[in-house]
Amino acid sequence: MSEAAPFELSMRRLIRAPRERVYDALISADALRLWMGPRGMAVTEMTVDPRVGGAWRMAMCSRDGSLFKVGGVYCELRRPDRVAYTWQWEEGPMVGVSTLIEIALSEQDGATLLEMRHSGFPSRPAQDAHARGWNGLFNKLTEMLDPRGSAATVTLYGVAPSSYTRTARLALAEKGVAYTLHECGPHGPEILAVNPLGNLPAFTDGDFALYETSAIVRYIDESFDGPALLPGSIAGRALCQQWTSAFKATFYDAMVVRYIRQYFFPSGGGAPDRAVIDAALAEIAPLLALLDRAYAATAWLAADSLSMADLFVMPVLAYLERMPEGPQLLGATPHVARALATMRARPSFLATEPTGRFA
Repeated sequence: MSEAAPFELSMRRLIRAPRERVYDALISADALRLWMGPRGMAVTEMTVDPRVGGAWRMAMCSRDGSLFKVGGVYCELRRPDRVAYTWQWEEGPMVGVSTLIEIALSEQDGATLLEMRHSGFPSRPAQDAHARGWNGLFNKLTEMLDPRGSAATVTLYGVAPSSYTRTARLALAEKGVAYTLHECGPHGPEILAVNPLGNLPAFTDGDFALYETSAIVRYIDESFDGPALLPGSIAGRALCQQWTSAFKATFYDAMVVRYIRQYFFPSGGGAPDRAVIDAALAEIAPLLALLDRAYAATAWLAADSLSMADLFVMPVLAYLERMPEGPQLLGATPHVARALATMRARPSFLATEPTGRFA
């Protein structure tokens, strides 16, 4: 007799919905089609026979067209508090391995506490891969049942005046994703709990935590429906990466750290240091000229539509426009000014307009 597979995972979710609704969502084919697929994947086939001994089967398709099929048999159905079934992949490294899923539902604080145990994994990597998948599944289940929608699972940590926070907020707004903005400053206990580097912003999607703005924007783009934030062509994606990297490596330091912040937070708390500002301005002018050439043909940096590169650059340009030297700088770069005006008219930009005074 072979030894039982020793690896298993457990998850808990508190869902703002009656227990009966949560139970029905676990066994209804129509509901399962909506949530039983990780972020960025669509359920293309779902069949269920919700009775003990009845079979279920699902096919999922990723955005690159890859197809994944899994199925099993119901072992226990006890409305409204317990569902158990087997899980077996039809292809891939776990073909022939049958694992067991047990879900218990209980009432708690006017909501439903879902507790899931998935057991029988042959290895730690297999367990960890399924843990990431289940996090995405339960995010979608929660969003389907909770009146807050995706704001029940998606949280952005930062402050509205931060330009990097605004970049992430713009990505969420462009994709039409409801979210919760958890206001907190850099290097405090709240942000350090998500981002050990202490920088803004940080991001959580259920149990999945992420930091660094470009990683957050890419995750948002690939996880949610809506207009793509990365160009479809190889050249377009390369240009998008070029401008994003250049912005973080060069533009941000000159425009924000040594110019904009000098007005808002002068060194030593006194008057702005004119020498620091003038030195920054000498670098900013050619950087704006470089952007002006890039914006000459269209209102966008990397393609014929908005991309992640614009989401990084535009919040800082909007601050720059309001600085004492801003009108003169933008007056010398008419294509930049035109692109900024185009961005200012977008609903996402209007919705994320900061009220504070630092970048």
